[in-house]
Amino acid sequence: MTDAGRRHLFGRGSWAEARRIADILRKETIGGALLLGGAALALIWANSPWSGVYEAIRGFTVGPASLHLRLDLATWAADGLLAVFFFVAGLELKREFVAGDLRQVRRAAVPVAAAFGGVVVPAAVYLLATRNVDGAAAGWAIPTATDIAFALAVLAVLGTFLPPALRTFLLTLAVVDDLMAIVIIAVFYTGDLAPVPLLAALVPLAVFAVLVRRGVRSWWLLLPLAFAVWALVHASGVHATVAGVLLAFAVPVVRGEGRGPAEHFERRFRPLSAGVAVPLFAFLSAGVHLGGLNGLATALTDPVAVGVVAGLVAGKPIGIMAATWLVARFTRAQLDEGLSWLDVLGLSILAGIGFTVSLLIGELAFGAGGDHVKLAVLAGSVTAALLAAVILRLRNRAYRRIHEADDRDAARQVGTLQ
Repeated sequence: MTDAGRRHLFGRGSWAEARRIADILRKETIGGALLLGGAALALIWANSPWSGVYEAIRGFTVGPASLHLRLDLATWAADGLLAVFFFVAGLELKREFVAGDLRQVRRAAVPVAAAFGGVVVPAAVYLLATRNVDGAAAGWAIPTATDIAFALAVLAVLGTFLPPALRTFLLTLAVVDDLMAIVIIAVFYTGDLAPVPLLAALVPLAVFAVLVRRGVRSWWLLLPLAFAVWALVHASGVHATVAGVLLAFAVPVVRGEGRGPAEHFERRFRPLSAGVAVPLFAFLSAGVHLGGLNGLATALTDPVAVGVVAGLVAGKPIGIMAATWLVARFTRAQLDEGLSWLDVLGLSILAGIGFTVSLLIGELAFGAGGDHVKLAVLAGSVTAALLAAVILRLRNRAYRRIHEADDRDAARQVGTLQ
């Protein structure tokens, strides 16, 4: 096979898709900075003389008791605000596979396989590290999800010229494994399932789908329906964030340059997700009492904590690299010009940043008091960010050359059109 006829991994996508991805990444990068700020504020406050105030805020209850929704703020953040996050993630995933470049099987194969490897191997690493610890197996899914906002914030700080194809790969991988995580939550972290509320949720969901497909955009009509779906899923025992994904999949996607319902809702709710929902969840979840250096050392040597860190820092890159290499091996594809496997390694390590969904699964597995799990997620995510920063900075010169070549191609295309 000639080089011109070869399939390429991380090849350039369409210009329309590149512009759309760039717009998404700008919003998520801002959200990542807010997420980091919320987490840092929570850590500082929880370890200050005013830590009691922080705990009082987390434990403050609000909501209608008659609907069994009188919940503390930490639970509202985990069950309610993250439903918005998963609604946006579901919209993005559906948009990619219905109207984006990933509707082509050959383009979708790499990030989907990488996401699968990035879920299976970290879980296996965690289980191996905690095999002799009673009850530890409940946390097997903690190191399986990538936090796209945190990862993109790291990229923004580095200031790299990471090629759009690699950014798209990272975004798609993160969205796919977040959706895998929500399936895991629904299947493995559902306690007492109440089928009646779950079946009842299908009624407002169906009405929501019909109205959206008919072009209805009135918030006063759609939001009550969405809340009804969320409340019924919550009452069923299935984690309420699943409602966000169900609602997203009910929104139709229109191919072409025009803005369809999915684009409309994504444009409205992505700022809310990135700028409010995720940072508030981080603030209400990341406040861990460190207990000084001795307490920190004790927490991080706990077998469960070791398993989480190993899963994020080692399991994630091994799984993603192995899956990507296997796709390349069996499809006889090669990396696009100017890229190397070192770039894939850097992104694979960066995918070990597992903040938001990892904290959520940690709370589901071990309760809100699992401080050693939270510390492990923080430590693993920061370690992955630092290691990825080193590799990606080493490759920044190559990325700059690719970026300049892309700019020249864009200029020629504009000149041709004129």
